[in-house]
Amino acid sequence: MLSIIIPTLNEEKNIDRILELIKGTIFSDYEIIIADAGSTDGTVKLAKDYDCIITKGGLPAKGRNCGAEIAKGDVLLFLDADLDIRPKDFVSQAIKRFNEKKLDIASFPIYPQKNNFYMNPFTLSFFYNIPQFIFKDIFPMGAMGIMVKKDLFNKVGGFDETISLAEDHYFIQQADKTGRFGIISSVRIYMPLRRFETDGYFRTAFKYLICGFRLFFSKPTRNVKYDFNHYDKK
Repeated sequence: MLSIIIPTLNEEKNIDRILELIKGTIFSDYEIIIADAGSTDGTVKLAKDYDCIITKGGLPAKGRNCGAEIAKGDVLLFLDADLDIRPKDFVSQAIKRFNEKKLDIASFPIYPQKNNFYMNPFTLSFFYNIPQFIFKDIFPMGAMGIMVKKDLFNKVGGFDETISLAEDHYFIQQADKTGRFGIISSVRIYMPLRRFETDGYFRTAFKYLICGFRLFFSKPTRNVKYDFNHYDKK
């Protein structure tokens, strides 16, 4: 069984898209767990309309851990609430390739939901997808979508909730020490640009770059302020 875990906070405007895409897959042996951090909009009600299991969450790392704690599946798929996933049978293709490649943990290529001068398929491929593939054996990376066997997740101890940024990369690197990591390139994740648009493209990119360098050369970053769903704030 596959447990799909999605951390949320006031995602009423976005979450129906990914839930609809999941429901449209030909794969049926799954459950959807929404780890909600106290939404004040219609997020929880909408998730219940899709027969999701609701549990208490927090920041993304805590939400993922809370979801995994009650998950019944032997494989976990962590997704962000505002993503597009393609093709439409993303779930069935992802789990099929995961099993065919005999992986214990996997991540996916990432592309932007819309294109502009700063963010487009070329820039994301150049700065993320290509390095992700080249360095997968020495510096495994993964964000926004991670698939992992539950026993490996438990062995690692889940996501480190004390890491403020790049906790997903750190989790993959810890899991890679005892499990087999791979990139499932036959499916894709399309991310929104709202964090870049709200916080600034260069500021956001620089913050992620610094965290990546720290993680590569020394240790994870634990002192960077992380805003969770602050996009409507002025």
